[in-house]
Amino acid sequence: MTDIPLFFALCLIVFILFLLSASGLFSASETAFLSTSKARLYSQARQGDKRAIRLLKLVENLERLVGTILICNNLVNILATSLTTAVLTSFFGDAGVVYATVVMTLLIVIYAEVLPKLLAIKKSEEIARFMVPLMTLLVRIISPLTRSIEWIAKSSLKSVGVRISPETHLTGSLEELRGAIDLHHDKAASEIEDRAMLHSILDLSEVDIGEIMIHRQDVMMLDLHESPSKILNEVIQSPYTRFPVWKDNPENIIGILNVKYFLRVLQEHGTNIDQMDLLNSLTKPWFVPETATLKEQLQAFQARKEHIAIVVDEYGSYLGIVTLEDIVEEIVGEIIDEHDESLPGVWRTKSGDIFVSGKTTLRDLNRRFEWSLPDEKASTLAGLIIHESQTIPKVGQTFKIDQFRIKIIRRSKNHLTLLKVSKDDISPTP
Repeated sequence: MTDIPLFFALCLIVFILFLLSASGLFSASETAFLSTSKARLYSQARQGDKRAIRLLKLVENLERLVGTILICNNLVNILATSLTTAVLTSFFGDAGVVYATVVMTLLIVIYAEVLPKLLAIKKSEEIARFMVPLMTLLVRIISPLTRSIEWIAKSSLKSVGVRISPETHLTGSLEELRGAIDLHHDKAASEIEDRAMLHSILDLSEVDIGEIMIHRQDVMMLDLHESPSKILNEVIQSPYTRFPVWKDNPENIIGILNVKYFLRVLQEHGTNIDQMDLLNSLTKPWFVPETATLKEQLQAFQARKEHIAIVVDEYGSYLGIVTLEDIVEEIVGEIIDEHDESLPGVWRTKSGDIFVSGKTTLRDLNRRFEWSLPDEKASTLAGLIIHESQTIPKVGQTFKIDQFRIKIIRRSKNHLTLLKVSKDDISPTP
């Protein structure tokens, strides 16, 4: 004979099944809300989707939403387990506790946790949209309890020396973007190039101008005191369209010569070229610090409608130049025109050895050959060798950096002009 009437026991069983269904719904909601794409929600919200707007508000306060779901889920699970224990003990006595534990563990794990979450992974947005009205109401009702529980949890962690900042997130937004890009597993060449381009865009805020600038010794400059006819000859033989112009000494940059404007002024003077004043053809130089990031410089180029800037160090000393094209190439890769080499200063032999000019940048090498030469302490290959050796090596010396063997082939005074790079997995070219 039982302590609970049979009809009442049947009603309790039906209620327990309802609680298990509610538990499954909360479990599915948790997975659905965590899996929903914020980017897609933003797009839908901008198009006026009201359900997407409400869903976005919930997801933006994810900690409180998840706290509400966990509280509700635990409440229905505990209540369902307690009622099941009461029903089974009324039929089987003390053994009912064991039966209730086994039955509810199986039911909760399979039908209230695993199955709903598997479904939510496949139908995350549909389930999240369906649960928006209910979860909005529950968050509003349970919010005070959620805040109290958060405060107790953070206070408990603080008491043992663990501090949780309100701004703390599991991952930074940039890292989330990088991970999302890498999740695209398509191996097609075009997709690989797209991923590399997207990563390059994210890197713009982390790379300084000094890492990609053209060093002053490689910059073609013009002397203000030269005759206009001589300057014209130099301009015609050069592939460039803008030139820094110096006066008295190369450190004293007084302007930028734009070839298009220069030729227009020359045309106005007709045959009396040498009588023109070159100063009238110059634009004011723009000096930028080497520590500016590529993102900052790109935005500055856009704002000023400029294409070239003079790079200086913290003391104002002239270091080199940076152009709009240099930054664009960091995103899309090398831009080759009829006057460019595919990668200047790099030659590859059939044996797989690669000869590199010392002034070649590490970023260009890493991009071209998909290497991982460290570029934190130096921007060029020669600079890397000098940094690693803490001296200027002699011809014939070989250095091993990670998996790379770098041999000094040629040196001019204190400049390493030619190096040979070998790597264990470099395969010979046919």
